[in-house]
Amino acid sequence: MIKFAGMNDLFSRKERIIITCNNRLSPYLQQEIRDLGYSIVRAFATGVELNGSIADCIPLNLQLRSASQVLYSLKNFQADHPDDVYNAVKEIDWEDILKEDGYFSVTSNVQHPSVNNSLFTNLRVKDAIVDRMREKTGIRPATGSSSQALVIHLFWKDENAEVFIDTAGESIAKHGYRKIPGQAPMLEALAFSTVMATRWDKRSPFINPMCGSGTIAIEAALIATNRYPGLYRTNYSFMYLAGYEEKMYADCLEKVKNKITIVPGLQIIASDISGRAIENAALNAVAAGVRDLIRFEICDFADTPLPETESGIIFINPEYGERLGEAEELLETYSRIGDFLKQKCKGYTGYVFTGNLDLAKKIRLNPKKRIEFYNAKIDCRLLEYELYAGTRRTDKVVSSQ
Repeated sequence: MIKFAGMNDLFSRKERIIITCNNRLSPYLQQEIRDLGYSIVRAFATGVELNGSIADCIPLNLQLRSASQVLYSLKNFQADHPDDVYNAVKEIDWEDILKEDGYFSVTSNVQHPSVNNSLFTNLRVKDAIVDRMREKTGIRPATGSSSQALVIHLFWKDENAEVFIDTAGESIAKHGYRKIPGQAPMLEALAFSTVMATRWDKRSPFINPMCGSGTIAIEAALIATNRYPGLYRTNYSFMYLAGYEEKMYADCLEKVKNKITIVPGLQIIASDISGRAIENAALNAVAAGVRDLIRFEICDFADTPLPETESGIIFINPEYGERLGEAEELLETYSRIGDFLKQKCKGYTGYVFTGNLDLAKKIRLNPKKRIEFYNAKIDCRLLEYELYAGTRRTDKVVSSQ
């Protein structure tokens, strides 16, 4: 854990930290946190619990790739009505947390029978904070909905409620480099987690046909060279806390920069049949600082250049056919993916990320693994194929499980 000299109590006091993530990303978040040297108190489907200070939240915000929020607990309490929330929130020493001329916003996750609109609860939290500040300082702080400020988060389920500082503000699941998302983009946190699920060694070739906006290939390049999301973002909620000093962030950012490594001979190849997609992917790679690490090609996926290798990763993220009629149009595409993997990808491990297992049957290969993910609300699988040469290959149909 990291400590800084000269902090007020808020930055040094250890409390419960809840780090959230999208469903099914928790195993990758847990590994990230352990790799950063933190101890996990509890893990659950959509996050983990740690014990630490606001100072610990700073490096977590800069370095976590699969997380969404880094929440620092201020108070937990029992609540049966929004008025109970107001009273409990007003008891918190906001004059020691907010800057007098500060701006804050409120978010919430509310599941309680007395509330049918969480915006009303957010308003009660805002009222409690404003009333407390006005009574203690004579100044009414500004409030609104912007995440470019101090963000207070309320979690309230049944009778259990807890108030947090959302130290990130805007979700850190967006890594900050993607300027042109393209059509149906994969969230950066999900892209990172799927690359980690391949167990890529960060040295052998990584090939990404159908690359779209380039997120998968870019995340692979960032992973291989130890580039973290904090390099691409300059605004966090913790910066608006009373007692925050710029040196806290600057020292952490310098450590993140010093982690960048060079990988001689790294081969990451991304292709797409759309010239516009490749142009956008290249621009995103420039923003991420990894343009020189990725070879972009405009071609049909089956013509993607493949370095000869004894090991490597082929990662394909085809369309799923979410709308009526689209799936039928994709039958041939999935069949051709199977042919491509069988005929051209000897020595590689193949991965196909899809939200349509019926289409995946057309690949006509038996996956060794079916790794579960969600892409937004779509139930997806990352299918792993061992692409042996000769008689070890199989044309068994994918099961529907």
